[in-house]
Amino acid sequence: MDTIQVVVYLVLWAIVCSFILVGVRVTSGKELNTFRNDGSDLSAFGLRATRALGNNLENLALAVGIMLVAVVTAEGTPVTDSLAKYYLYCRVGQTIVHLISTSVPMVLLRATLFSVQLVLLAYWGWNLIG
Repeated sequence: MDTIQVVVYLVLWAIVCSFILVGVRVTSGKELNTFRNDGSDLSAFGLRATRALGNNLENLALAVGIMLVAVVTAEGTPVTDSLAKYYLYCRVGQTIVHLISTSVPMVLLRATLFSVQLVLLAYWGWNLIG
C-alpha cells in the first residue's frame, strides 16, 4: 500500500465514520433537525461516534498535508511509502477503540495509537524538509 492509497483510505475512513454517526442519529428517535453538534444529546455510543468523527476530521489535514507533499516531491514517497500503512492502521485502530470504550485502559491504548501517528508525521516532516 503506497502513500496515495493511504490518503484515499483515510478519506474513505472518515466517510465511514460519518455514516456511523448518521446511523446513530437516525436511530436515536430524535428529530433530525434538533441534534447538538457535540453529540451530548445522544447515547454514550453516539457521543463517542461524534468525537471519533471529529477526531478523524481534525487529524486528516495533518496526514494528508504531509503525505501529499511527499507525493508531489519526487524524492518524498520513499520516506512515507514504507510506513504509510502503519499510520492508517493506527488511525483506524484509534477510531475503533474510541467507539468501543472510554475506560482508562482503552483511553491509554487510544493515546498510544495517536502518539504513533504523531511520531510518524513528525518523522516524515523532518525527512521531507531535511
